[in-house]
Amino acid sequence: MELLDLVGNTPLINLSYFSPDKKNIFLYAKAEWVNPGGSLKDRPVKSMLLHALNSGQLPENKVILDSSSGNAGISYAMLGRAINRHVCIVIPGNASDERKSRLKAHGAELIETDPLEGYDKALHHVRSVYQQSPDQFFFCNQYANPYNVEAHYQGTGCEIINQVKHPITYFIGGVGTGGSLTGIACRLKEIYPTVKICAVLPERWPGIEGLKPLGELTDIVPDIFQQQLVDEWIPISADEAKEYCYALSHQGYFVGQSSGAYLAASIKIMKQVSAGVFVTLLNDLGERYFSAGLWS
Repeated sequence: MELLDLVGNTPLINLSYFSPDKKNIFLYAKAEWVNPGGSLKDRPVKSMLLHALNSGQLPENKVILDSSSGNAGISYAMLGRAINRHVCIVIPGNASDERKSRLKAHGAELIETDPLEGYDKALHHVRSVYQQSPDQFFFCNQYANPYNVEAHYQGTGCEIINQVKHPITYFIGGVGTGGSLTGIACRLKEIYPTVKICAVLPERWPGIEGLKPLGELTDIVPDIFQQQLVDEWIPISADEAKEYCYALSHQGYFVGQSSGAYLAASIKIMKQVSAGVFVTLLNDLGERYFSAGLWS
């Protein structure tokens, strides 16, 4: 088995004990940290790179280029090595040291942007890097690449439908690039037209790593994100995300900040209803957030 074959087909875990007093509420989560790169991002990166290879967009002389808050960058660096390509990642300077170290371990080049200017600064800067040397780079552009969505429509969404043995009534996710929420929601709505799609709305500062604040005119909305799929936005603070990261760690699951945010949002909705089948994602490993202060 090759490295790319390890991506996807992640386990579904039962977290229904987070609602012990309601016998008709079930909560399931996809264990995405078991992907070889440690996160959900392995799925879209594999999809985008394989399409680029097969279509001739990624010849041997081109360097894979994109912006990332960290997890997708790790996936690019890891899978780029697997297909014998070099990788350059534009990353906010405040990305955790653990993420930067893993990127460097795979041999990726890092270009860091001012952390005070937020993740959108990295999005603007990666475009300028590409425009200066378009012959040098394959700009994967995960925010606009349809194969990001395709990975979740054909992969993650189908796995959820096959693994959950009841009709799904709620899916809880969030927006980084918008790929997972869009792809999974599209697939779920085909099978369960009444499913309610709920999305985490992170506070703007200090923010929740991996999730994009939206709502202001200057915010960059990812091209692939289909906003009309979202039935309800659930505001979640960094403190709430941290609280539920600890709640999961006390159950033995050690995951990152966005996973805590998804669980916090799920529980908020679960408290308001008497029955339902909820599905969410546990996106990445908790080890990536020591230097970011999540566990201090």
